[in-house]
Amino acid sequence: MSSTYSTWPVVLVPYNLPPWMCMKQSSLILSMVIPGDKSPGNDIDIFLQPLIDELKKLWQGVDAFDAFTGRTLKLHAALIWTINDFPAYANVSGWSTKGRIACPCCGDLTHSYWLKHGGKFCYMGHRRWLEANHPFRHQNNQFDGTIELRSAPIPPTGTEVLKQTHGTNYIPGKAFNSSKKRGRGDVGSSVTQVFEDADNFENDDSIYEQKNDDGTNSVSTQKQLWKKRSIFFELPYWEYNLLRHNLDVMHIEKNVCDNLIGTMLNLEGKTKDNLKARLDLKDMGIRQELHPKEQPNDKYFIPPACYTMSTPEKDLFLTVLKNMKVPDGYASNISRCVNLKERKLTNLKSHDGHILMQDIFPLALRSSTQKQVLAIVTQLSSFFKALCSKVLDPKELDQLESNVALTLCHMEKIFPPGFFTIMVHLLIHLAAEAKLGGPVHYRWMYPIERYLVRLKEYVRNRAYPEGSIAEGYIADECLTFCSRYLEGVETAFNRPQRNYDIIHNAEEYKFSSGGRFVGKAESTVIHHKLLAQAHRYVLLHSDLISEYRRYRNFFAYIVDGVLYYV
Repeated sequence: MSSTYSTWPVVLVPYNLPPWMCMKQSSLILSMVIPGDKSPGNDIDIFLQPLIDELKKLWQGVDAFDAFTGRTLKLHAALIWTINDFPAYANVSGWSTKGRIACPCCGDLTHSYWLKHGGKFCYMGHRRWLEANHPFRHQNNQFDGTIELRSAPIPPTGTEVLKQTHGTNYIPGKAFNSSKKRGRGDVGSSVTQVFEDADNFENDDSIYEQKNDDGTNSVSTQKQLWKKRSIFFELPYWEYNLLRHNLDVMHIEKNVCDNLIGTMLNLEGKTKDNLKARLDLKDMGIRQELHPKEQPNDKYFIPPACYTMSTPEKDLFLTVLKNMKVPDGYASNISRCVNLKERKLTNLKSHDGHILMQDIFPLALRSSTQKQVLAIVTQLSSFFKALCSKVLDPKELDQLESNVALTLCHMEKIFPPGFFTIMVHLLIHLAAEAKLGGPVHYRWMYPIERYLVRLKEYVRNRAYPEGSIAEGYIADECLTFCSRYLEGVETAFNRPQRNYDIIHNAEEYKFSSGGRFVGKAESTVIHHKLLAQAHRYVLLHSDLISEYRRYRNFFAYIVDGVLYYV
């Protein structure tokens, strides 16, 4: 299909199955397919209305037949939360994930700063999550130039969201876009947001420029925190859910990885450290040693920062990634993404960033960057590794939340403000969501993204992609159901693993290799001394000859000057 064609499948995950089954593709339920060719945006509520009606009936209970007991029962079901990427978070929740107050967890207390030269918002202020007497709170010159005395914001509850969205009048549908440009004398008015005064925005109000019918302009303020009330609040229990929408760990981890790689390797178009970033530092009046210096030829000299890698350091770092060997199935071939000639890392997938952040970066950067930068990368690696573990301890999550706050504060002292995009800021909320929702394996986008690839394979007629997906899903569901009752036939449920190891019977094969041969066989001549050592080790440690070892009577032979015992 064309990359501009957007189809939105809605997938239900049944959590009442065992953990090793509920996230499998055979267990996922394709509830509906929202047609393209454009994304529904905030109008997704229109398409979700049939699903909401069914969820209401499931909450009240529907009649179901238990084939095992042969009796009829009342089946109840409830929607726990939603899993989506961050742009879709805005569509399903009603909170805008762009602009000055882009964090849905901090709400209207989101700490943002408009970068005049960078032309975007940065999200810092992580000292609010530190202890009240922490020395970082008073170090204004090393952070954003202010002393931080505020406490950490508390995410809004469902009841508070209902109060804030009371009276919100959202009209679904796209506005009529005339091909003719309106003249100055046309009757009507339009509202456009003033971005020139973005650095003067207050936490509670948004500034708008109102173009009146008489041609005059007037600036007014109005409170507009939410674009709409989410349709999920029609469910009677949704107000009381502690975790309604999940932050996607997969995309957050990938964005943090991209920011680190682009900034340390100074990749064009991906680095967060450039002339505009240094000019923003100068405007903020912090870190004078990094301010750009104007040269006589009207150009600027950008002093190297501690995270800037030299050419030999880049070569060493990329060579480690190029020559890296990992177990089969552990990761993709990351060496294909390494360009040693141009000193770049390109075409990294989300799982590649997952592997690099958690296991590779702390080792590959040991000799390629300064200690303070390596310490930050190591702390981020430990955070993601602990967060993505299969078993979570609530006490450890409390410590993890305080550790990531301190790590982000150390990052604010080193990296430029443009580095702190909204995805980097969301790190501060992941541990708190893990305490409510449990392990991230049941709440992130990896299973859903893999399932979307499967749905794309169903498309045979590109003129009707939604119909192809529906027919392919029904056919696959029938095959999955029937394959569970087939015996003696290889199916997706009894198929051997890709790396299937042959287990030898100890009675038939005394010295089991614990595996199978792979690749071409090569003959090797073993040195007689090594052969004697192996022979002696078997005689002294093998359980199969333990009875003979009791007698301690061995015949000795000397072959080529080496003593053998038999």
